[in-house]
Amino acid sequence: MFFLDPDLVSIPQNPEFGFLTTAGKTECKMRKAYWISTYQKVIDNTKLAAYAALAGPAISAGGGRFLARGTPAKVYEAGVLERTVLIEFDSLDAAISTHDGAAYGAALDALDGGAIREIRIVEAAE
Repeated sequence: MFFLDPDLVSIPQNPEFGFLTTAGKTECKMRKAYWISTYQKVIDNTKLAAYAALAGPAISAGGGRFLARGTPAKVYEAGVLERTVLIEFDSLDAAISTHDGAAYGAALDALDGGAIREIRIVEAAE
């Protein structure tokens, strides 16, 4: 959370957009973001292990907090019973910067086709 001086910045005072007024200052609440990685198929466990050794520290260094990881307890609809990872970030920018950064890029290089997966980064609803 950070504060802006309302005399210097014009910001709508609408709580729907996350802006509140506190003691003459405008407070902007940044919404958290979630990185969701779902695996369709693991092709090479050695490459996946090399990726994981680099990805975990890179994501943590970017502010990511692992909330869940492993094989789903249950899948529905088009769900695949493969590894799923849920990571929380303080902001959308932090999640995207971590993914696009050099440290995570090295992890992706190590993965090198060792898994078929999908990553989605979504902003929290509130």
